[in-house]
Amino acid sequence: MVYLIFNISFLFLPISIYLLNLCYINNYKTYNSKLGLSLILIFEVILFIIFKDYTKSLILINIPLLIAYLKKMELTSFILTILIGFYYCFSFNYNPFFIFFEYTLYYCLFLIFIKRILKVNALIDIFIFIKSITLTMEVIYFNNNTLPFINNFLDILVKMLIFYGSSYLVFMFLLRGEEIMNLNTAIRELEKEKVLRTSLFKLTHEIKNPIAVCKGYLDMLDLNDKKKILKYIPIIKGEIERTLTMMDDYLEYTKLSIEKDEVDIYMLLEEVINSLELFFRENKIKLEINIPDDELYLMVDYNRIKQVIVNLLKNAHEAIDLNKGEMVIKIETKLLKNNFQIIIEDNGIGMDNETLNNVGNLFFTTKRNGTGLGTSLSKEIIELHGGKIKYYSTLGVGTKVIITLPL
Repeated sequence: MVYLIFNISFLFLPISIYLLNLCYINNYKTYNSKLGLSLILIFEVILFIIFKDYTKSLILINIPLLIAYLKKMELTSFILTILIGFYYCFSFNYNPFFIFFEYTLYYCLFLIFIKRILKVNALIDIFIFIKSITLTMEVIYFNNNTLPFINNFLDILVKMLIFYGSSYLVFMFLLRGEEIMNLNTAIRELEKEKVLRTSLFKLTHEIKNPIAVCKGYLDMLDLNDKKKILKYIPIIKGEIERTLTMMDDYLEYTKLSIEKDEVDIYMLLEEVINSLELFFRENKIKLEINIPDDELYLMVDYNRIKQVIVNLLKNAHEAIDLNKGEMVIKIETKLLKNNFQIIIEDNGIGMDNETLNNVGNLFFTTKRNGTGLGTSLSKEIIELHGGKIKYYSTLGVGTKVIITLPL
Protein backbone atom coordinates (compact mmCIF):
# COMPACT_ATOMS: atom_id res chain seq x y z
CA MET A 1 0.00 0.00 0.00
CA VAL A 2 2.86 2.37 0.85
CA TYR A 3 4.50 1.63 -2.51
CA LEU A 4 1.22 2.39 -4.31
CA ILE A 5 0.92 5.76 -2.50
CA PHE A 6 4.47 6.67 -3.57
CA ASN A 7 3.71 5.72 -7.18
CA ILE A 8 0.48 7.70 -7.30
CA SER A 9 2.20 10.72 -5.70
CA PHE A 10 5.00 10.65 -8.28
CA LEU A 11 2.40 10.61 -11.07
CA PHE A 12 -0.20 13.10 -9.87
CA LEU A 13 1.80 15.64 -7.87
CA PRO A 14 4.08 16.88 -10.73
CA ILE A 15 1.11 17.09 -13.13
CA SER A 16 -0.86 19.04 -10.50
CA ILE A 17 2.05 21.48 -10.21
CA TYR A 18 2.13 21.77 -14.02
CA LEU A 19 -1.60 22.59 -14.16
CA LEU A 20 -1.32 25.15 -11.34
CA ASN A 21 1.62 26.78 -13.11
CA LEU A 22 -0.33 26.76 -16.37
CA CYS A 23 -3.24 28.43 -14.60
CA TYR A 24 -0.95 31.08 -13.07
CA ILE A 25 0.83 32.12 -16.26
CA ASN A 26 -1.95 31.39 -18.72
CA ASN A 27 -2.09 35.07 -19.74
CA TYR A 28 1.45 35.10 -21.11
CA LYS A 29 1.55 34.30 -24.81
CA THR A 30 5.23 33.39 -24.71
CA TYR A 31 4.65 30.42 -22.40
CA ASN A 32 5.09 27.06 -24.13
CA SER A 33 2.73 24.60 -22.42
CA LYS A 34 4.16 21.59 -24.31
CA LEU A 35 7.66 22.38 -23.08
CA GLY A 36 6.34 22.59 -19.52
CA LEU A 37 4.56 19.25 -19.85
CA SER A 38 7.69 17.66 -21.37
CA LEU A 39 9.78 18.74 -18.40
CA ILE A 40 7.14 17.42 -15.98
CA LEU A 41 7.00 14.00 -17.69
CA ILE A 42 10.79 13.69 -17.70
CA PHE A 43 10.84 14.77 -14.05
CA GLU A 44 8.30 12.04 -13.19
CA VAL A 45 10.46 9.32 -14.76
CA ILE A 46 13.54 10.64 -12.96
CA LEU A 47 11.61 10.49 -9.66
CA PHE A 48 10.79 6.83 -10.32
CA ILE A 49 14.45 6.11 -11.06
CA ILE A 50 15.84 7.97 -8.04
CA PHE A 51 13.31 6.50 -5.58
CA LYS A 52 13.12 3.03 -7.11
CA ASP A 53 13.50 1.43 -3.67
CA TYR A 54 10.33 3.19 -2.51
CA THR A 55 8.21 2.77 -5.64
CA LYS A 56 9.12 -0.84 -6.52
CA SER A 57 7.61 -0.08 -9.91
CA LEU A 58 8.38 -1.87 -13.12
CA ILE A 59 5.19 -0.77 -14.82
CA LEU A 60 3.86 2.64 -13.67
CA ILE A 61 7.06 4.30 -14.86
CA ASN A 62 5.64 3.80 -18.37
CA ILE A 63 2.64 6.10 -17.77
CA PRO A 64 4.62 9.33 -18.52
CA LEU A 65 5.71 7.71 -21.81
CA LEU A 66 2.10 6.83 -22.62
CA ILE A 67 1.03 10.44 -21.93
CA ALA A 68 3.82 11.71 -24.20
CA TYR A 69 2.46 9.44 -26.93
CA LEU A 70 -1.11 10.65 -26.35
CA LYS A 71 0.03 14.30 -26.52
CA LYS A 72 2.07 13.54 -29.68
CA MET A 73 5.37 14.71 -28.19
CA GLU A 74 7.95 12.88 -30.30
CA LEU A 75 11.20 14.25 -28.81
CA THR A 76 9.92 13.82 -25.25
CA SER A 77 8.89 10.24 -26.07
CA PHE A 78 12.41 9.49 -27.32
CA ILE A 79 14.03 10.91 -24.17
CA LEU A 80 11.65 8.99 -21.90
CA THR A 81 12.28 5.77 -23.81
CA ILE A 82 16.05 6.16 -23.31
CA LEU A 83 15.61 6.87 -19.58
CA ILE A 84 13.22 3.94 -19.01
CA GLY A 85 15.40 1.61 -21.09
CA PHE A 86 18.49 2.41 -19.00
CA TYR A 87 16.40 2.07 -15.84
CA TYR A 88 15.35 -1.47 -16.78
CA CYS A 89 18.78 -2.56 -18.02
CA PHE A 90 20.94 -1.23 -15.18
CA SER A 91 18.54 -1.51 -12.24
CA PHE A 92 16.95 -4.88 -13.05
CA ASN A 93 19.48 -6.46 -15.46
CA TYR A 94 16.98 -6.74 -18.28
CA ASN A 95 18.09 -8.05 -21.64
CA PRO A 96 18.75 -4.95 -23.83
CA PHE A 97 17.40 -6.76 -26.89
CA PHE A 98 14.18 -7.51 -25.04
CA ILE A 99 13.83 -3.83 -24.04
CA PHE A 100 14.63 -2.65 -27.57
CA PHE A 101 11.97 -4.96 -29.01
CA GLU A 102 9.28 -3.86 -26.52
CA TYR A 103 9.80 -0.11 -26.98
CA THR A 104 10.11 -0.45 -30.73
CA LEU A 105 6.58 -1.87 -30.65
CA TYR A 106 5.44 1.11 -28.61
CA TYR A 107 7.05 3.53 -31.05
CA CYS A 108 5.40 1.84 -34.05
CA LEU A 109 2.11 2.17 -32.21
CA PHE A 110 2.88 5.87 -31.69
CA LEU A 111 3.59 6.40 -35.41
CA ILE A 112 0.25 4.82 -36.28
CA PHE A 113 -1.48 7.07 -33.73
CA ILE A 114 0.00 10.35 -35.03
CA LYS A 115 -1.22 9.44 -38.52
CA ARG A 116 -4.72 9.42 -36.98
CA ILE A 117 -5.33 5.77 -37.75
CA LEU A 118 -5.89 5.05 -34.05
CA LYS A 119 -8.01 6.89 -31.49
CA VAL A 120 -6.94 7.73 -27.95
CA ASN A 121 -8.75 4.80 -26.32
CA ALA A 122 -7.34 2.39 -28.88
CA LEU A 123 -3.79 3.62 -28.26
CA ILE A 124 -4.14 3.11 -24.52
CA ASP A 125 -5.71 -0.33 -24.93
CA ILE A 126 -3.05 -1.59 -27.37
CA PHE A 127 -0.23 -0.07 -25.26
CA ILE A 128 -1.59 -1.91 -22.21
CA PHE A 129 -2.02 -5.13 -24.20
CA ILE A 130 1.63 -5.02 -25.29
CA LYS A 131 2.65 -4.23 -21.72
CA SER A 132 0.61 -7.16 -20.38
CA ILE A 133 2.45 -9.56 -22.70
CA THR A 134 5.87 -8.18 -21.76
CA LEU A 135 4.85 -8.12 -18.09
CA THR A 136 3.97 -11.82 -18.27
CA MET A 137 7.47 -12.49 -19.58
CA GLU A 138 8.93 -10.26 -16.85
CA VAL A 139 7.08 -12.09 -14.05
CA ILE A 140 8.09 -15.49 -15.36
CA TYR A 141 11.68 -14.29 -15.83
CA PHE A 142 12.04 -12.85 -12.32
CA ASN A 143 10.28 -15.70 -10.52
CA ASN A 144 11.99 -18.41 -12.58
CA ASN A 145 8.71 -20.32 -12.57
CA THR A 146 9.12 -20.94 -8.81
CA LEU A 147 5.69 -19.55 -8.05
CA PRO A 148 2.53 -21.50 -8.96
CA PHE A 149 0.86 -20.44 -12.20
CA ILE A 150 -2.19 -19.04 -10.38
CA ASN A 151 0.04 -16.72 -8.31
CA ASN A 152 1.80 -15.50 -11.46
CA PHE A 153 -1.52 -14.93 -13.14
CA LEU A 154 -2.97 -12.99 -10.20
CA ASP A 155 0.21 -10.92 -9.92
CA ILE A 156 0.03 -9.98 -13.60
CA LEU A 157 -3.72 -9.28 -13.42
CA VAL A 158 -3.41 -6.95 -10.40
CA LYS A 159 -0.51 -5.04 -11.96
CA MET A 160 -2.31 -4.62 -15.27
CA LEU A 161 -5.48 -3.40 -13.56
CA ILE A 162 -3.43 -0.85 -11.59
CA PHE A 163 -1.60 0.22 -14.75
CA TYR A 164 -4.83 0.45 -16.75
CA GLY A 165 -6.69 2.44 -14.09
CA SER A 166 -3.73 4.72 -13.32
CA SER A 167 -3.11 5.45 -17.01
CA TYR A 168 -6.71 6.56 -17.59
CA LEU A 169 -6.89 8.51 -14.34
CA VAL A 170 -3.65 10.43 -14.96
CA PHE A 171 -4.46 11.19 -18.59
CA MET A 172 -8.05 12.24 -17.86
CA PHE A 173 -6.85 14.37 -14.95
CA LEU A 174 -4.37 16.11 -17.25
CA LEU A 175 -6.89 16.43 -20.08
CA ARG A 176 -9.66 17.88 -17.92
CA GLY A 177 -7.23 20.27 -16.26
CA GLU A 178 -6.08 21.61 -19.62
CA GLU A 179 -9.68 21.86 -20.84
CA ILE A 180 -10.57 23.99 -17.81
CA MET A 181 -7.55 26.23 -18.51
CA ASN A 182 -8.59 26.60 -22.15
CA LEU A 183 -12.18 27.32 -21.16
CA ASN A 184 -11.06 30.05 -18.77
CA THR A 185 -8.85 31.53 -21.50
CA ALA A 186 -11.76 31.50 -23.96
CA ILE A 187 -14.03 33.21 -21.40
CA ARG A 188 -11.41 35.91 -20.80
CA GLU A 189 -11.02 36.46 -24.53
CA LEU A 190 -14.80 36.81 -24.91
CA GLU A 191 -14.86 39.32 -22.05
CA LYS A 192 -12.06 41.29 -23.70
CA GLU A 193 -13.95 41.25 -26.99
CA LYS A 194 -17.09 42.45 -25.20
CA VAL A 195 -15.16 45.30 -23.56
CA LEU A 196 -13.59 46.20 -26.92
CA ARG A 197 -16.98 46.30 -28.63
CA THR A 198 -18.40 48.44 -25.84
CA SER A 199 -15.44 50.82 -26.01
CA LEU A 200 -15.72 51.06 -29.81
CA PHE A 201 -19.41 51.86 -29.46
CA LYS A 202 -18.61 54.57 -26.92
CA LEU A 203 -15.79 55.90 -29.10
CA THR A 204 -18.12 56.11 -32.08
CA HIS A 205 -20.64 57.97 -29.96
CA GLU A 206 -18.00 60.37 -28.60
CA ILE A 207 -16.60 61.12 -32.07
CA LYS A 208 -20.07 61.65 -33.47
CA ASN A 209 -20.70 64.62 -31.15
CA PRO A 210 -17.83 66.89 -32.33
CA ILE A 211 -18.49 65.92 -35.95
CA ALA A 212 -22.13 66.91 -35.51
CA VAL A 213 -21.02 70.24 -34.00
CA CYS A 214 -18.68 70.85 -36.95
CA LYS A 215 -21.45 70.04 -39.41
CA GLY A 216 -23.86 72.36 -37.63
CA TYR A 217 -21.47 75.30 -37.76
CA LEU A 218 -20.53 74.56 -41.38
CA ASP A 219 -24.24 74.60 -42.31
CA MET A 220 -24.60 78.00 -40.66
CA LEU A 221 -21.40 79.34 -42.20
CA ASP A 222 -21.90 82.17 -44.67
CA LEU A 223 -18.84 82.83 -46.83
CA ASN A 224 -19.98 86.41 -47.31
CA ASP A 225 -20.21 87.03 -43.55
CA LYS A 226 -16.65 87.53 -42.31
CA LYS A 227 -17.82 87.93 -38.71
CA LYS A 228 -19.37 84.46 -38.69
CA ILE A 229 -16.30 82.97 -40.36
CA LEU A 230 -14.01 84.39 -37.66
CA LYS A 231 -16.39 83.15 -34.95
CA TYR A 232 -17.15 79.67 -36.27
CA ILE A 233 -13.77 78.54 -37.68
CA PRO A 234 -12.01 78.44 -34.26
CA ILE A 235 -14.93 76.42 -32.84
CA ILE A 236 -14.76 73.94 -35.72
CA LYS A 237 -10.99 73.72 -35.36
CA GLY A 238 -11.31 73.07 -31.62
CA GLU A 239 -13.81 70.24 -32.17
CA ILE A 240 -11.56 68.64 -34.79
CA GLU A 241 -8.58 68.85 -32.42
CA ARG A 242 -10.65 67.25 -29.66
CA THR A 243 -11.58 64.39 -32.01
CA LEU A 244 -7.94 63.84 -32.98
CA THR A 245 -6.89 63.87 -29.33
CA MET A 246 -9.56 61.31 -28.55
CA MET A 247 -8.36 59.06 -31.38
CA ASP A 248 -4.72 59.35 -30.26
CA ASP A 249 -5.65 58.51 -26.67
CA TYR A 250 -7.70 55.53 -27.79
CA LEU A 251 -4.89 54.19 -29.99
CA GLU A 252 -2.51 54.56 -27.04
CA TYR A 253 -4.97 52.65 -24.84
CA THR A 254 -5.46 49.74 -27.25
CA LYS A 255 -1.74 49.14 -27.94
CA LEU A 256 -0.79 49.35 -24.26
CA SER A 257 2.17 47.20 -23.19
CA ILE A 258 4.91 47.53 -20.61
CA GLU A 259 8.61 46.67 -20.57
CA LYS A 260 9.89 46.41 -17.02
CA ASP A 261 13.41 47.33 -16.01
CA GLU A 262 15.22 48.35 -12.84
CA VAL A 263 14.33 52.01 -12.26
CA ASP A 264 15.26 54.37 -9.43
CA ILE A 265 11.72 55.49 -8.60
CA TYR A 266 12.85 58.53 -6.60
CA MET A 267 14.94 59.78 -9.52
CA LEU A 268 12.01 59.24 -11.89
CA LEU A 269 9.75 61.38 -9.68
CA GLU A 270 12.38 64.11 -9.40
CA GLU A 271 12.80 64.21 -13.19
CA VAL A 272 9.04 64.57 -13.71
CA ILE A 273 8.78 67.32 -11.07
CA ASN A 274 11.78 69.21 -12.49
CA SER A 275 10.31 69.11 -15.99
CA LEU A 276 6.96 70.54 -14.79
CA GLU A 277 8.19 72.88 -12.03
CA LEU A 278 8.45 75.94 -14.28
CA PHE A 279 4.97 75.30 -15.67
CA PHE A 280 3.45 75.18 -12.17
CA ARG A 281 5.39 78.26 -11.08
CA GLU A 282 4.08 80.27 -14.03
CA ASN A 283 0.54 79.19 -13.13
CA LYS A 284 1.14 80.24 -9.51
CA ILE A 285 0.75 76.73 -8.12
CA LYS A 286 2.81 75.80 -5.08
CA LEU A 287 4.44 72.38 -5.07
CA GLU A 288 5.01 70.66 -1.72
CA ILE A 289 7.42 67.80 -2.29
CA ASN A 290 8.26 65.15 0.28
CA ILE A 291 10.54 62.68 -1.51
CA PRO A 292 13.60 61.12 0.22
CA ASP A 293 17.05 61.94 -1.10
CA ASP A 294 17.75 58.25 -1.54
CA GLU A 295 17.70 55.41 -4.05
CA LEU A 296 14.97 52.80 -4.46
CA TYR A 297 14.94 50.49 -7.45
CA LEU A 298 11.70 48.95 -8.65
CA MET A 299 10.95 46.73 -11.64
CA VAL A 300 8.77 49.11 -13.66
CA ASP A 301 8.38 50.56 -17.13
CA TYR A 302 10.06 53.97 -16.85
CA ASN A 303 8.13 55.70 -19.63
CA ARG A 304 4.74 54.30 -18.62
CA ILE A 305 5.06 55.23 -14.92
CA LYS A 306 6.26 58.69 -15.98
CA GLN A 307 3.21 58.94 -18.23
CA VAL A 308 0.92 58.15 -15.27
CA ILE A 309 2.58 60.73 -12.96
CA VAL A 310 2.44 63.46 -15.64
CA ASN A 311 -1.23 62.69 -16.30
CA LEU A 312 -2.10 62.88 -12.59
CA LEU A 313 -0.22 66.17 -12.13
CA LYS A 314 -1.94 67.55 -15.24
CA ASN A 315 -5.33 66.55 -13.78
CA ALA A 316 -4.41 68.15 -10.45
CA HIS A 317 -3.51 71.39 -12.26
CA GLU A 318 -6.78 71.39 -14.19
CA ALA A 319 -8.77 70.79 -10.98
CA ILE A 320 -7.34 73.81 -9.16
CA ASP A 321 -9.99 76.17 -7.77
CA LEU A 322 -8.99 79.74 -8.65
CA ASN A 323 -11.29 81.14 -5.95
CA LYS A 324 -9.45 79.38 -3.12
CA GLY A 325 -6.46 81.66 -2.95
CA GLU A 326 -3.23 79.67 -2.64
CA MET A 327 -3.17 76.71 -4.99
CA VAL A 328 -1.18 73.71 -3.72
CA ILE A 329 -0.21 70.31 -5.11
CA LYS A 330 1.48 67.90 -2.68
CA ILE A 331 3.69 65.04 -3.82
CA GLU A 332 5.00 62.49 -1.34
CA THR A 333 6.05 58.85 -1.13
CA LYS A 334 5.70 56.10 1.45
CA LEU A 335 7.82 52.97 1.73
CA LEU A 336 5.74 50.18 3.29
CA LYS A 337 6.66 46.58 4.10
CA ASN A 338 5.76 45.09 0.73
CA ASN A 339 4.65 48.14 -1.25
CA PHE A 340 5.72 51.57 -2.38
CA GLN A 341 3.22 54.42 -2.54
CA ILE A 342 3.18 57.65 -4.55
CA ILE A 343 0.66 60.18 -3.21
CA ILE A 344 -0.49 63.23 -5.18
CA GLU A 345 -2.90 65.60 -3.46
CA ASP A 346 -4.44 68.91 -4.51
CA ASN A 347 -6.74 71.50 -2.94
CA GLY A 348 -8.83 71.81 -6.08
CA ILE A 349 -12.52 71.61 -6.83
CA GLY A 350 -12.76 67.96 -5.79
CA MET A 351 -15.33 65.43 -6.96
CA ASP A 352 -18.78 64.34 -5.85
CA ASN A 353 -19.51 60.65 -5.15
CA GLU A 354 -20.93 59.97 -8.62
CA THR A 355 -17.85 61.38 -10.35
CA LEU A 356 -15.52 59.59 -7.93
CA ASN A 357 -17.19 56.23 -8.59
CA ASN A 358 -16.76 56.64 -12.36
CA VAL A 359 -13.11 57.76 -12.34
CA GLY A 360 -11.09 55.31 -14.43
CA ASN A 361 -14.03 54.17 -16.54
CA LEU A 362 -13.46 54.33 -20.28
CA PHE A 363 -14.55 57.66 -21.86
CA PHE A 364 -15.86 59.09 -18.58
CA THR A 365 -14.86 62.72 -18.17
CA THR A 366 -16.16 65.95 -16.64
CA LYS A 367 -13.91 68.15 -18.79
CA ARG A 368 -15.36 69.89 -21.80
CA ASN A 369 -12.44 68.91 -24.02
CA GLY A 370 -11.51 65.71 -22.17
CA THR A 371 -11.60 62.20 -23.62
CA GLY A 372 -11.86 60.16 -20.41
CA LEU A 373 -9.05 57.92 -21.62
CA GLY A 374 -6.24 59.39 -19.52
CA THR A 375 -7.46 57.99 -16.20
CA SER A 376 -8.36 54.64 -17.85
CA LEU A 377 -4.86 54.45 -19.33
CA SER A 378 -3.26 55.26 -15.97
CA LYS A 379 -5.32 52.61 -14.21
CA GLU A 380 -4.40 49.99 -16.82
CA ILE A 381 -0.68 50.81 -16.61
CA ILE A 382 -0.58 50.53 -12.82
CA GLU A 383 -2.53 47.26 -12.85
CA LEU A 384 -0.12 45.80 -15.44
CA HIS A 385 2.62 46.51 -12.88
CA GLY A 386 0.68 44.53 -10.28
CA GLY A 387 -0.28 47.70 -8.43
CA LYS A 388 -3.38 49.75 -7.63
CA ILE A 389 -4.47 53.34 -8.08
CA LYS A 390 -7.11 54.81 -5.78
CA TYR A 391 -8.85 58.20 -5.74
CA TYR A 392 -10.12 59.96 -2.62
CA SER A 393 -11.98 63.22 -3.06
CA THR A 394 -14.42 65.64 -1.44
CA LEU A 395 -16.31 68.19 -3.50
CA GLY A 396 -14.95 71.67 -2.86
CA VAL A 397 -12.04 70.38 -0.74
CA GLY A 398 -9.67 68.56 -3.09
CA THR A 399 -8.49 65.18 -4.37
CA LYS A 400 -5.89 62.66 -3.25
CA VAL A 401 -4.55 59.92 -5.53
CA ILE A 402 -2.56 56.99 -4.12
CA ILE A 403 -0.53 54.77 -6.44
CA THR A 404 0.59 51.49 -4.83
CA LEU A 405 3.34 49.48 -6.52
CA PRO A 406 4.76 46.15 -5.28
CA LEU A 407 8.38 46.10 -4.11
